[in-house]
Amino acid sequence: MAPKLDARPEVVIGRILKEKGLTLSVAESCTGGGLSNTITNVAGSSEYFLGGVVAYSNDVKGSLLGVKARTLRMFGAVSSQTAKEMATVVKKRLKSSVSIAITGIAGPGGGSPGKPVGTVFIGVAAGKKVIVRKFSFKGTRLSIKRKSSLGALSMLAELLV
Repeated sequence: MAPKLDARPEVVIGRILKEKGLTLSVAESCTGGGLSNTITNVAGSSEYFLGGVVAYSNDVKGSLLGVKARTLRMFGAVSSQTAKEMATVVKKRLKSSVSIAITGIAGPGGGSPGKPVGTVFIGVAAGKKVIVRKFSFKGTRLSIKRKSSLGALSMLAELLV
């Protein structure tokens, strides 16, 4: 009988990154380190995962991740523009091949009519290419955080295959 392959997204991503000789960095806001935790739950992740930044406040988004004050003022912390800047800068600063950035509203408070709870922007950068998608997740704070991490891994998988 053949050994059972683990199909969890974080395992699949790790396998792809190792096969391609790529490294990964992350910039997280609403997931609070959850994406990094998910990635590092895989044995051997140190072969491809360089690290990440949890930038919960706008000050940290600006100082550590280089998100422009103008971007935050005009579009807000939860925006495609912020996700793109987060992904681009963390990739550059950590010198990784690819990066993921997540910013959103996990709730239960903090939402608005234009950006309700569950609004999440995920950016993935590889080479000079950056893809950003908007998600509208439903559920509890913890489920929105988990869905955000899984959505990010799925986006990276799409970009890599």
